[in-house]
Amino acid sequence: MLTQSGYRLGLFAALVFSFTGPSVALAQKHAPQNFEQARNRMVDDEVVGAGITNPRVIFSMRNTPRHEFVPVKLIDKAYFDMSLPIGEHQTISPPLMVAYESELLDPQPTDRVLEIGTGSGYQAAVLSPLVKEVYSIEIVESLGKHAAQTLKRLKYANVFTKIGDGYLGWPEHAPFDKIIVTCSPEKVPQALIDQLKDGGRMVVPVGERYQQVFHLLTKKDGKLTNEALRPTLFVPMTGKAEDERVIKPDPLRPHLVNGSFEELVGASGEPAGWYYARQMKVVAADDAPEGKRYVTFTNTEPGRFSRALQGFAIDGRKVHELKISCMARCKDVVAGATPDQTAQLAVIFMDDNRASVGSVCVKGFWSGSFDWQAKSDVFKVPAKAREAIVTIGLLGGTGEVSYDDIQIAAPAGGK
Repeated sequence: MLTQSGYRLGLFAALVFSFTGPSVALAQKHAPQNFEQARNRMVDDEVVGAGITNPRVIFSMRNTPRHEFVPVKLIDKAYFDMSLPIGEHQTISPPLMVAYESELLDPQPTDRVLEIGTGSGYQAAVLSPLVKEVYSIEIVESLGKHAAQTLKRLKYANVFTKIGDGYLGWPEHAPFDKIIVTCSPEKVPQALIDQLKDGGRMVVPVGERYQQVFHLLTKKDGKLTNEALRPTLFVPMTGKAEDERVIKPDPLRPHLVNGSFEELVGASGEPAGWYYARQMKVVAADDAPEGKRYVTFTNTEPGRFSRALQGFAIDGRKVHELKISCMARCKDVVAGATPDQTAQLAVIFMDDNRASVGSVCVKGFWSGSFDWQAKSDVFKVPAKAREAIVTIGLLGGTGEVSYDDIQIAAPAGGK
């Protein structure tokens, strides 16, 4: 199970943390002879350091060449814990998420595994040495063909791929011991439930477009048990399943969910709607400005991230301004290597290809110590913005910062 340890400055996506300024790590170009060193550093810091304990999964993460599965122009970022665009509006998952889902599967040498969403082929490659066979389906033809070529070139002989609707499964090879879903259905497809072997398990992120939760399903005597684990966010699916979502985001009315942290998820106890949390704790206290809970981020090592994220839809062609507000409290907050490595409430805007088109931070005093204060700001929304990510926490700074009652809205005249 993932813990809430943080990662070093620069080891997450430039896409997500572009507002923190350039870092040496992101500027480095890994020459081919340094790939193994970079991969081991990634596993030590971002996989083992974040709580992954399965020795076989860790071994596979150390030996799977992620740089072979990312576009050449992004190869210098292959061993950072970040998602990367691979074309067709899709991404390769961050290494930590790949390791997390792999560990949840409890892979055994005799397992036959079905993967829904081949993408780059990286997840299938990680599973390949851990199980007997991997059957992987990709709905986007160009991605499926490219992944198949990469897996064949790298001699992953026990990985079998096809192009098609993964939610229909692969009935001619069913039943499967394990099923892993690397896209986000609104509900678990019945065909996958039917094709899961008795005694098997399935890992799947389920939920709305920007609010998803990892679920672990196990089948015993024909009956399913379903355990909600922790919040997450996957990129939109391609095709009919995404188009036919019952609940769809409204980019003309941007909003956050659970901004007061009252709703918690599963055994993790993490706040619903907020994902990729690091060094965060939920506090139940009478002094909460709103409701009965708030969140606190703590960090003692300069340059280490302590944060949580939430995504939302926004259309910059129609929504021209965005107001964001919160209640915040700081205790002994000191900036890291640069003044912008400190407590923040920030928004990153992205276009329809998930490339950053701008970032903003709520202005004001975010260091030292102060009791609960209301903070707010109004920002211009880039015309190319189609979605955005709110980030809270200590982004490289040290000390303690707490948040409650976080809200966003298009103010009057913002449309």
